[in-house]
Amino acid sequence: MVMGKRTSAIFSFLFVSLSGILVFVVFSHIRPFFTGSFDLIGRLLLIVIFFCGSVKLRQNERLKPYGRILYAFFIASAALALDYYLPTIRWLLEVLHISIRTPMGIALDKLDSSVIIILSILLLNRLSGESPGSLYLKKGKLRKGLVLGISAFLVCVSGSLFAAKLFGAKNLTFTRILPWIPWILIFILANAFNEELLFRGLFLEKASRISGRFCANLAVSIPFVLHHTGVTYTNDSLLFLAYLLPLSLIWGYLMQDTDSLWGSVLFHAGTDIPVVLVIFSGLP
Repeated sequence: MVMGKRTSAIFSFLFVSLSGILVFVVFSHIRPFFTGSFDLIGRLLLIVIFFCGSVKLRQNERLKPYGRILYAFFIASAALALDYYLPTIRWLLEVLHISIRTPMGIALDKLDSSVIIILSILLLNRLSGESPGSLYLKKGKLRKGLVLGISAFLVCVSGSLFAAKLFGAKNLTFTRILPWIPWILIFILANAFNEELLFRGLFLEKASRISGRFCANLAVSIPFVLHHTGVTYTNDSLLFLAYLLPLSLIWGYLMQDTDSLWGSVLFHAGTDIPVVLVIFSGLP
C-alpha cells in the first residue's frame, strides 16, 4: 500500500512537471517553440487530448483525481491558446491610439492578456462543476495571508530600485519613474493574479491530493520557472531563473499554508516591480 502511494506520487510529480513544460514552455503564449500551423495544430491537439482524457478518467472513481489534473491542463491549454490568438490588444491599442512601446501600452497589453486567461479559467473551471475554492479563490486564513503578502510587498518595494539595476535597468530617476506608477500597478497586479491562478491556483490543490504538498509545489514550480526562459529583461538569465525557483516554491507554500491565493498574489506582485522598471527603462 505504501509502495503504491509512493509510485502514485512519483507518477503524479512527473506527469504534472512534463505536461506543464509542454503546455507552458513548448506552447507558451509568450515565447512558443513553433509558429504558424504547427503551433495552432499542436495547441488544438493538446486541448482535445487533455479534454478527452479528463472525461474518460473522471468516469472511474479511482482515477478521478488524475482526470481533474487533466482537465486543469485542458483549461490552461485553452486559456493560453485564446490569449495567443485573440487580437483584442491590437484592436484596443488601435482604438485608443496608443503605442505598445509605451508604459501605458505595455500595461494594457498585460491587462488584456490577464483578463482573457483569468476569465477562461473561471468559466471552464465552473463548467466542470469545480468551485472557485478549488482554485484557492477563497478566504482561507485571510488575515495571515494579507499580513505576509503586504509585508513581502513592502519589502520588495524598498529593494526594487537595487534589484532593477541588478537586472540591467538604466537611467532610473524619481522624475522618470513617477508617471509610470499607475501603469506599474496595473502590470504587476494583473500579472501576479494571472500567474498565481494559472499555475498554482489551477494545479496545486489537485496535484497535492496525489503527490503530497511539497511534490505538487515543486512539480508546478518547474514549468513556471522554465516558462520564463528567454526573458529579455535581465542581463543574466540563469541568475534570474535561479532567483525565481525559490520564490515560486515560497508562493506555493504560502498558498497552501493560508489556503488562499491572496498572500501569494501580493508577494508575487511586489517581486514584479523590478521587472517592470527594467522593461520601462528600456523604452525610448
